[in-house]
Amino acid sequence: MASDDMANSQFDESSRLAALKDYELLDSPIEKDFDLLVEVAAEICGVPYAFISLVDRDRVWHKSAFGLAPQESLRRESYCALAIQQEQMLVIPDVSQDERTSGMRSAARGGYGMYSGANLITPDGHRIGTLCVLDSKPKILTEKQQALLLGLSKQVMSLIELRKRSRDLDVAMRELQNIANEDVLTGLATRRALLDRLRAEVDRSKRFPCPLTVIMIDLDHFKQINDRYDHAMGDAVLRKIGAVIRESTRSVDIAGRYGGEELCLVLPGTDLAGGLKRAESLRVAISEKLIEDAGRQVRVTASFGVATSVPGYPMRGEDMIRAADTALYAAKHEGRNRVVAAKSSYDSAGNMGAGAI
Repeated sequence: MASDDMANSQFDESSRLAALKDYELLDSPIEKDFDLLVEVAAEICGVPYAFISLVDRDRVWHKSAFGLAPQESLRRESYCALAIQQEQMLVIPDVSQDERTSGMRSAARGGYGMYSGANLITPDGHRIGTLCVLDSKPKILTEKQQALLLGLSKQVMSLIELRKRSRDLDVAMRELQNIANEDVLTGLATRRALLDRLRAEVDRSKRFPCPLTVIMIDLDHFKQINDRYDHAMGDAVLRKIGAVIRESTRSVDIAGRYGGEELCLVLPGTDLAGGLKRAESLRVAISEKLIEDAGRQVRVTASFGVATSVPGYPMRGEDMIRAADTALYAAKHEGRNRVVAAKSSYDSAGNMGAGAI
């Protein structure tokens, strides 16, 4: 074979393997729909064995099997590896007498007599495997049986395509959901996603009595940053502060952009003392963060309002937001860059929270 032909052959094989991998079928769980198709293939052809085989780089793996438990074999010992070299089908009435298969171990042991395999061909023309039938003795399938086996192979490929499109749709829907739920600038949850999660956590805290804390955060003098510099610097500030907040959150926490420069944290299982501690830690982290954009540098501070709901003193999500927001504006009024607990908050002992730290 000339070097150009070898390069093209290698390119085709690489593309074929990439197409096979893209379907995410190798080593996947058993599925009833595929099992039904191999059973129908065996019944139509009047044989004891049928397989949906996928030809990988060095092995042939069976997605489904009839007559034997699913297994895999070495590619060099597989009839299906020969089948994908054909345009549509490979028909071998007697594998022990065919020079292509007589030396294979399964033929030498007398395990199989006949092999017929119809290729599974992708819309791009890649032969990723076969729908094959085998008999323990030599046999010739009728033209009608071969035609039906070929038709069934197309049904198998259609099912494979359907599975892939369903998976791709699920991925696309999750991506769209993430886009809808994530604020582009800060990387935090959108207001709608934040409020949805807050309502869910309020319900959870009632079913499994535990404290729940909301922290409202507002960047101090944010309008002056936009006025003094420009909106690009304002955006840089929001991005950097969003990153600071994300880095401080636990996996169970919900961090969101409530609106403008006002941000919010929802802390499940956190009492008032824990909420005040988290808020103070964030206040320090924000004040120490040097924010740079286009050679310019700025530092910002933030004010915090903390509201907590505990068993025995339940609050609705809307009430928690309102209480934390009221405490936030008290922090602004008292000089900014501080943390204030909402007067409607209670610690785990039932003591009302008030004042600044």
